[in-house]
Amino acid sequence: MDLISIVIPYYNEEASLPLIYIEIVKVLDNIENINYELIFVDDGSYDNSLSIIKKYSISDTKLKYISFSRNFGKEAAMFAGLREATGDYVVIMDADLQHPPELLPEMYQAVKSDNVDCACAVRSDRSGESKLRNFLTKKFYSVINKTSKTKSNDGAGDYRMMSRKMVDSILSFKEYNRYSKGLFAFVGFETKWIPYHNAPRIAGKTKWSYDSLFRYAIDGILSFSSAPLELASYCGVIIFIIAIIMAIYTAVKTLIFGNPTSGWTTLVCIILFIGGLQMLFLGIIGQYLSKTYMEVKQRPIYIVKDTNIRP
Repeated sequence: MDLISIVIPYYNEEASLPLIYIEIVKVLDNIENINYELIFVDDGSYDNSLSIIKKYSISDTKLKYISFSRNFGKEAAMFAGLREATGDYVVIMDADLQHPPELLPEMYQAVKSDNVDCACAVRSDRSGESKLRNFLTKKFYSVINKTSKTKSNDGAGDYRMMSRKMVDSILSFKEYNRYSKGLFAFVGFETKWIPYHNAPRIAGKTKWSYDSLFRYAIDGILSFSSAPLELASYCGVIIFIIAIIMAIYTAVKTLIFGNPTSGWTTLVCIILFIGGLQMLFLGIIGQYLSKTYMEVKQRPIYIVKDTNIRP
Protein backbone atom coordinates (compact mmCIF):
# COMPACT_ATOMS: atom_id res chain seq x y z
CA MET A 1 0.00 0.00 0.00
CA ASP A 2 1.13 3.55 -0.69
CA LEU A 3 2.08 5.64 2.33
CA ILE A 4 0.83 9.25 2.30
CA SER A 5 2.47 11.77 4.63
CA ILE A 6 0.40 14.83 5.60
CA VAL A 7 2.57 17.74 6.79
CA ILE A 8 0.65 20.39 8.75
CA PRO A 9 2.65 23.40 10.00
CA TYR A 10 0.81 25.55 12.52
CA TYR A 11 1.24 28.45 14.92
CA ASN A 12 -1.26 29.10 17.72
CA GLU A 13 -4.11 27.10 16.20
CA GLU A 14 -5.67 25.52 19.31
CA ALA A 15 -9.20 26.20 18.01
CA SER A 16 -8.57 24.69 14.57
CA LEU A 17 -6.48 21.61 15.35
CA PRO A 18 -9.26 19.34 16.68
CA LEU A 19 -11.38 20.15 13.63
CA ILE A 20 -8.72 19.54 11.01
CA TYR A 21 -7.55 16.35 12.72
CA ILE A 22 -11.07 14.88 12.59
CA GLU A 23 -11.64 15.97 8.97
CA ILE A 24 -8.31 14.64 7.66
CA VAL A 25 -8.66 11.27 9.37
CA LYS A 26 -12.22 10.91 8.05
CA VAL A 27 -11.11 11.61 4.47
CA LEU A 28 -7.97 9.45 4.57
CA ASP A 29 -9.77 6.48 6.11
CA ASN A 30 -12.04 6.41 3.06
CA ILE A 31 -9.19 6.20 0.51
CA GLU A 32 -8.63 2.57 -0.40
CA ASN A 33 -5.28 0.79 -0.38
CA ILE A 34 -3.27 3.47 1.41
CA ASN A 35 -1.64 3.99 4.74
CA TYR A 36 -0.89 7.44 6.12
CA GLU A 37 0.98 9.43 8.71
CA LEU A 38 0.16 12.89 10.08
CA ILE A 39 3.08 15.19 10.86
CA PHE A 40 2.09 18.29 12.83
CA VAL A 41 4.85 20.90 13.08
CA ASP A 42 4.44 23.34 15.95
CA ASP A 43 6.18 26.60 15.02
CA GLY A 44 6.77 27.83 18.57
CA SER A 45 3.11 28.19 19.59
CA TYR A 46 2.45 29.72 23.01
CA ASP A 47 -1.19 28.58 23.35
CA ASN A 48 -2.45 25.03 24.00
CA SER A 49 -1.88 23.81 20.43
CA LEU A 50 0.97 21.44 21.28
CA SER A 51 -0.92 19.96 24.25
CA ILE A 52 -3.84 19.13 21.95
CA ILE A 53 -1.59 17.38 19.44
CA LYS A 54 0.21 15.44 22.17
CA LYS A 55 -3.15 14.26 23.50
CA TYR A 56 -4.13 12.93 20.06
CA SER A 57 -0.73 11.27 19.59
CA ILE A 58 -1.28 9.08 22.66
CA SER A 59 -4.16 7.20 21.03
CA ASP A 60 -3.13 7.63 17.38
CA THR A 61 0.19 6.04 16.48
CA LYS A 62 -0.01 7.55 13.00
CA LEU A 63 0.28 11.06 14.42
CA LYS A 64 3.74 12.54 14.73
CA TYR A 65 4.64 15.96 15.99
CA ILE A 66 7.64 18.29 15.96
CA SER A 67 7.82 21.30 18.26
CA PHE A 68 10.27 24.16 17.66
CA SER A 69 12.12 25.96 20.44
CA ARG A 70 10.69 29.25 19.13
CA ASN A 71 8.86 30.67 16.13
CA PHE A 72 11.08 30.07 13.07
CA GLY A 73 8.41 30.77 10.44
CA LYS A 74 6.20 28.68 8.20
CA GLU A 75 8.96 28.02 5.67
CA ALA A 76 11.11 26.36 8.35
CA ALA A 77 8.10 24.37 9.59
CA MET A 78 7.33 23.07 6.10
CA PHE A 79 10.96 22.08 5.59
CA ALA A 80 11.02 20.21 8.91
CA GLY A 81 7.85 18.33 7.99
CA LEU A 82 9.15 17.37 4.55
CA ARG A 83 12.42 16.20 6.07
CA GLU A 84 10.64 13.86 8.50
CA ALA A 85 8.01 12.61 6.04
CA THR A 86 8.57 9.01 4.96
CA GLY A 87 5.61 8.62 2.59
CA ASP A 88 5.60 7.71 -1.08
CA TYR A 89 3.52 10.88 -1.48
CA VAL A 90 3.70 13.96 0.71
CA VAL A 91 1.05 16.64 1.25
CA ILE A 92 1.51 20.12 2.70
CA MET A 93 -1.61 21.81 4.03
CA ASP A 94 -2.60 24.54 6.50
CA ALA A 95 -4.23 23.86 9.85
CA ASP A 96 -7.14 26.29 9.45
CA LEU A 97 -9.20 24.15 6.98
CA GLN A 98 -8.81 26.74 4.23
CA HIS A 99 -7.18 23.85 2.40
CA PRO A 100 -10.13 21.43 2.01
CA PRO A 101 -9.22 17.83 2.96
CA GLU A 102 -11.91 16.68 0.50
CA LEU A 103 -9.41 17.30 -2.30
CA LEU A 104 -7.00 14.64 -1.03
CA PRO A 105 -8.58 11.68 -2.93
CA GLU A 106 -8.45 13.65 -6.20
CA MET A 107 -4.86 14.66 -5.54
CA TYR A 108 -3.87 11.07 -4.84
CA GLN A 109 -5.58 9.86 -8.00
CA ALA A 110 -3.70 12.50 -10.00
CA VAL A 111 -0.20 11.65 -8.79
CA LYS A 112 -0.94 7.93 -8.82
CA SER A 113 -2.57 7.54 -12.24
CA ASP A 114 -2.11 10.74 -14.29
CA ASN A 115 1.67 10.51 -14.69
CA VAL A 116 2.37 13.72 -12.74
CA ASP A 117 4.65 14.32 -9.78
CA CYS A 118 2.57 17.02 -8.16
CA ALA A 119 -1.13 17.77 -7.73
CA CYS A 120 -1.59 21.36 -6.57
CA ALA A 121 -4.81 22.98 -5.39
CA VAL A 122 -5.35 26.38 -6.97
CA ARG A 123 -8.00 28.84 -5.87
CA SER A 124 -10.51 29.71 -8.56
CA ASP A 125 -11.65 32.77 -6.62
CA ARG A 126 -10.59 34.90 -3.66
CA SER A 127 -13.96 35.32 -1.98
CA GLY A 128 -13.67 36.40 1.63
CA GLU A 129 -10.51 38.43 1.08
CA SER A 130 -10.44 42.21 1.09
CA LYS A 131 -10.19 44.02 -2.23
CA LEU A 132 -6.87 45.57 -1.19
CA ARG A 133 -5.32 42.21 -0.29
CA ASN A 134 -6.65 40.67 -3.49
CA PHE A 135 -5.19 43.53 -5.54
CA LEU A 136 -1.78 43.38 -3.84
CA THR A 137 -1.60 39.60 -4.24
CA LYS A 138 -2.28 39.79 -7.97
CA LYS A 139 0.30 42.54 -8.38
CA PHE A 140 2.91 40.52 -6.51
CA TYR A 141 2.48 37.50 -8.77
CA SER A 142 2.56 39.78 -11.79
CA VAL A 143 5.86 41.33 -10.66
CA ILE A 144 7.60 38.09 -9.69
CA ASN A 145 6.54 36.33 -12.90
CA LYS A 146 7.93 39.20 -14.98
CA THR A 147 11.21 39.44 -13.10
CA SER A 148 11.96 35.76 -12.47
CA LYS A 149 12.55 32.77 -14.72
CA THR A 150 10.53 30.57 -12.35
CA LYS A 151 6.81 31.16 -12.86
CA SER A 152 4.32 31.05 -10.00
CA ASN A 153 0.64 30.34 -10.53
CA ASP A 154 -1.60 33.03 -9.06
CA GLY A 155 -3.94 31.22 -6.69
CA ALA A 156 -1.64 28.25 -6.09
CA GLY A 157 -0.55 28.00 -2.49
CA ASP A 158 1.36 25.42 -0.49
CA TYR A 159 -1.49 22.89 -0.59
CA ARG A 160 -0.19 20.14 -2.84
CA MET A 161 0.60 16.43 -2.99
CA MET A 162 4.07 15.57 -4.26
CA SER A 163 5.82 12.38 -5.24
CA ARG A 164 8.82 11.19 -3.25
CA LYS A 165 11.06 12.15 -6.17
CA MET A 166 9.88 15.76 -6.07
CA VAL A 167 10.12 15.97 -2.28
CA ASP A 168 13.70 14.69 -2.32
CA SER A 169 14.63 17.30 -4.92
CA ILE A 170 13.20 20.07 -2.71
CA LEU A 171 15.03 18.75 0.35
CA SER A 172 18.30 18.93 -1.59
CA PHE A 173 18.10 22.74 -1.25
CA LYS A 174 19.61 23.59 2.13
CA GLU A 175 19.32 27.37 1.87
CA TYR A 176 18.42 29.32 5.02
CA ASN A 177 16.27 31.92 3.25
CA ARG A 178 13.55 29.70 1.83
CA TYR A 179 10.68 30.60 -0.46
CA SER A 180 8.89 27.33 -1.09
CA LYS A 181 6.51 28.56 -3.79
CA GLY A 182 9.56 29.44 -5.84
CA LEU A 183 11.27 26.14 -5.05
CA PHE A 184 8.20 24.18 -6.15
CA ALA A 185 8.38 25.94 -9.50
CA PHE A 186 12.18 25.80 -9.74
CA VAL A 187 12.48 22.01 -9.44
CA GLY A 188 10.03 21.55 -12.31
CA PHE A 189 8.15 18.23 -12.60
CA GLU A 190 4.74 17.81 -14.14
CA THR A 191 1.96 19.42 -12.11
CA LYS A 192 -1.79 18.99 -12.31
CA TRP A 193 -3.77 22.03 -11.16
CA ILE A 194 -6.92 21.25 -9.20
CA PRO A 195 -9.26 24.25 -8.83
CA TYR A 196 -11.25 24.85 -5.65
CA HIS A 197 -13.31 27.66 -4.17
CA ASN A 198 -11.65 29.75 -1.49
CA ALA A 199 -12.78 28.48 1.92
CA PRO A 200 -13.10 30.71 4.99
CA ARG A 201 -10.91 30.12 8.02
CA ILE A 202 -12.77 27.74 10.33
CA ALA A 203 -11.52 29.26 13.60
CA GLY A 204 -9.00 31.70 14.99
CA LYS A 205 -7.38 34.62 13.21
CA THR A 206 -4.91 34.73 10.35
CA LYS A 207 -1.25 35.21 11.28
CA TRP A 208 -0.54 36.96 7.99
CA SER A 209 -0.73 40.73 8.47
CA TYR A 210 -0.05 43.14 5.62
CA ASP A 211 3.41 43.73 7.07
CA SER A 212 4.29 40.02 7.16
CA LEU A 213 2.87 39.51 3.67
CA PHE A 214 4.97 42.41 2.38
CA ARG A 215 8.15 40.97 3.91
CA TYR A 216 7.29 37.55 2.52
CA ALA A 217 6.82 39.08 -0.94
CA ILE A 218 10.20 40.82 -0.71
CA ASP A 219 11.83 37.52 0.30
CA GLY A 220 10.26 35.84 -2.72
CA ILE A 221 11.50 38.47 -5.15
CA LEU A 222 15.02 38.55 -3.69
CA SER A 223 15.23 34.73 -3.64
CA PHE A 224 14.40 34.20 -7.30
CA SER A 225 15.17 37.42 -9.13
CA SER A 226 18.11 39.74 -9.65
CA ALA A 227 15.84 42.33 -11.30
CA PRO A 228 16.21 44.90 -8.47
CA LEU A 229 20.00 44.90 -8.94
CA GLU A 230 19.58 45.19 -12.70
CA LEU A 231 17.16 48.09 -12.18
CA ALA A 232 19.81 49.90 -10.10
CA SER A 233 22.33 49.48 -12.93
CA TYR A 234 19.90 50.69 -15.58
CA CYS A 235 18.94 53.75 -13.52
CA GLY A 236 22.59 54.58 -12.99
CA VAL A 237 23.23 54.51 -16.76
CA ILE A 238 20.13 56.58 -17.51
CA ILE A 239 21.00 59.25 -14.90
CA PHE A 240 24.57 59.39 -16.22
CA ILE A 241 23.30 59.99 -19.77
CA ILE A 242 20.87 62.67 -18.56
CA ALA A 243 23.69 64.38 -16.65
CA ILE A 244 25.89 64.46 -19.80
CA ILE A 245 23.05 65.91 -21.87
CA MET A 246 22.28 68.56 -19.23
CA ALA A 247 25.96 69.49 -18.97
CA ILE A 248 26.23 69.96 -22.76
CA TYR A 249 22.96 71.92 -22.84
CA THR A 250 24.09 74.24 -20.02
CA ALA A 251 27.53 74.82 -21.60
CA VAL A 252 26.09 75.62 -25.05
CA LYS A 253 23.43 77.92 -23.57
CA THR A 254 26.05 79.84 -21.58
CA LEU A 255 28.42 80.20 -24.56
CA ILE A 256 25.72 81.35 -26.99
CA PHE A 257 23.49 83.50 -24.80
CA GLY A 258 25.93 84.37 -22.09
CA ASN A 259 23.37 83.64 -19.39
CA PRO A 260 24.79 82.56 -16.06
CA THR A 261 23.64 79.19 -14.75
CA SER A 262 20.67 79.68 -12.40
CA GLY A 263 18.08 77.58 -10.65
CA TRP A 264 19.13 76.97 -7.05
CA THR A 265 15.84 75.24 -6.21
CA THR A 266 16.15 72.93 -9.20
CA LEU A 267 19.70 72.06 -8.21
CA VAL A 268 18.66 71.15 -4.66
CA CYS A 269 15.78 68.99 -5.95
CA ILE A 270 18.12 67.14 -8.29
CA ILE A 271 20.64 66.52 -5.50
CA LEU A 272 17.91 65.23 -3.17
CA PHE A 273 16.46 63.04 -5.92
CA ILE A 274 19.78 61.45 -6.79
CA GLY A 275 20.72 61.09 -3.11
CA GLY A 276 17.40 59.36 -2.37
CA LEU A 277 17.84 57.10 -5.37
CA GLN A 278 21.31 56.13 -4.19
CA MET A 279 20.03 55.31 -0.72
CA LEU A 280 17.23 53.20 -2.23
CA PHE A 281 19.61 51.16 -4.33
CA LEU A 282 22.08 50.83 -1.46
CA GLY A 283 19.18 49.41 0.53
CA ILE A 284 18.42 46.91 -2.25
CA ILE A 285 22.06 45.83 -2.38
CA GLY A 286 22.03 45.62 1.42
CA GLN A 287 19.06 43.23 1.29
CA TYR A 288 20.94 40.90 -1.04
CA LEU A 289 24.04 41.14 1.16
CA SER A 290 22.03 40.37 4.29
CA LYS A 291 20.61 37.23 2.62
CA THR A 292 24.12 36.18 1.65
CA TYR A 293 25.35 36.94 5.17
CA MET A 294 22.72 34.64 6.70
CA GLU A 295 23.54 31.87 4.24
CA VAL A 296 27.27 32.08 4.98
CA LYS A 297 26.63 31.74 8.73
CA GLN A 298 25.06 28.31 8.04
CA ARG A 299 22.79 28.52 11.05
CA PRO A 300 20.20 25.75 11.45
CA ILE A 301 16.90 26.42 9.71
CA TYR A 302 15.06 25.37 12.88
CA ILE A 303 15.70 23.93 16.35
CA VAL A 304 13.54 21.10 17.70
CA LYS A 305 12.46 21.31 21.32
CA ASP A 306 10.19 18.27 21.48
CA THR A 307 9.12 15.46 19.14
CA ASN A 308 7.77 11.92 19.22
CA ILE A 309 9.72 11.00 16.08
CA ARG A 310 12.59 8.72 16.99
CA PRO A 311 15.63 7.96 14.78
